Amino acid sequence: MNLLQARAVIEALIFAAPEPIGVPQLCELTGLTRHTVQQILADLSEDYQKGHRGLQMIEVAKGYQICTHPYCAPYVEKLQKNPRSTGLSQAAMETLAIIAYKQPITRAEIEVLRGVRVDSALNTLLEKDLIREAGRKDTPGRPILYGTTRAFLKYFGLKELSDLPGIDKWLQEEILRERDSDAGASDSVADDADVADDADEHA
Repeated sequence: MNLLQARAVIEALIFAAPEPIGVPQLCELTGLTRHTVQQILADLSEDYQKGHRGLQMIEVAKGYQICTHPYCAPYVEKLQKNPRSTGLSQAAMETLAIIAYKQPITRAEIEVLRGVRVDSALNTLLEKDLIREAGRKDTPGRPILYGTTRAFLKYFGLKELSDLPGIDKWLQEEILRERDSDAGASDSVADDADVADDADEHA
């Protein structure tokens, strides 16, 4: 096949693949050299960036995928109704964040950091293939160690773990979230107190 056909085939493969597809697999499927595939990928990526399209081609989890552009997200969410198909709870998200930054890590170590049991959160994350068993710690009882998966990278749009935001940034966001949560609770208490005062005045 000529270069234009090869370009079309690679674009179709990336679009149809259920997971990010890497250069080695594209070479195997098309019979093209690594250099040719990489050149086509670079050209496709440039075209998507220049075209002001609703789709973009991104490199994620050591592979490539075609997905909707971020500015289209609000409209796609309206269509899907439930944009986060994984449906992670706050507890699961917090547990996942700890594993991502501290891996490999045991269940007991996670519970020390969270201050609560994490059995349910771990089971959810394992079922959704966001974490995996990454061996056993060389301590009494040889507890299971947990780490993140390739699906985790894809879910958060990361090429590799080094793309995670710095731990300081993450902690700052957590502190702000906790502060907002506390402020909301305080406002609720204050509102209840105001209602009680009004009731006393009219009694």
